[in-house]
Amino acid sequence: MDKRETQTDRTWGYQELALSYFPRSTPDSASVQLRRWIRYSPELVRQLESCGWRAGQKILTPRQVDCIIRHLGAP
Repeated sequence: MDKRETQTDRTWGYQELALSYFPRSTPDSASVQLRRWIRYSPELVRQLESCGWRAGQKILTPRQVDCIIRHLGAP
């Protein structure tokens, strides 16, 4: 099983995913930065919303995580 499959086969906490993208940041700082990256891309926001995502959501479904990884690349 490749790394991408293992990342998207479970739910993730938003902060947990953010820290995987920004491992040297504090949890709050990593979350803010991931939020910026998501908001920067209207296409990613549309894809996430079609998966049931809402801004401020604390838990991400495997499908939402997959959308983020497909759009931003693997952490």
